[in-house]
Amino acid sequence: QVRLVESGGDLVQPGGSLRLSCAASGVIVSGDTMGWYRQAPGKQRELVATITSGGSTDYGDSVQGRFTISRDNVRKVYLQMNGLKPEDTATYYCILRRWTMGRSSDYWGQGTQVTVSS
Repeated sequence: QVRLVESGGDLVQPGGSLRLSCAASGVIVSGDTMGWYRQAPGKQRELVATITSGGSTDYGDSVQGRFTISRDNVRKVYLQMNGLKPEDTATYYCILRRWTMGRSSDYWGQGTQVTVSS
């Protein structure tokens, strides 16, 4: 029903920048929220950033001030990552969250690897 494809993951040095992209296909509703989560080996998946269809954003504490989420239409979302640190190393997953009658349904991409290392 919904397919999410991420791109942009890479190996980057500490202090560097990357831009992740996510494209959604299938049935997309204008009210869908999109965003990014990440998961490092041995750790739980954590919020990176989300953005609603109206442009409201939410960021995880560890990326606040360094990462910026943006959205140019209902099907594409981006994550600009600046000042990358080794602890940002993780698989980054795109998410689409749909609310229907007060209940949410989450759709996930396959993930893109970001490695921050010198």
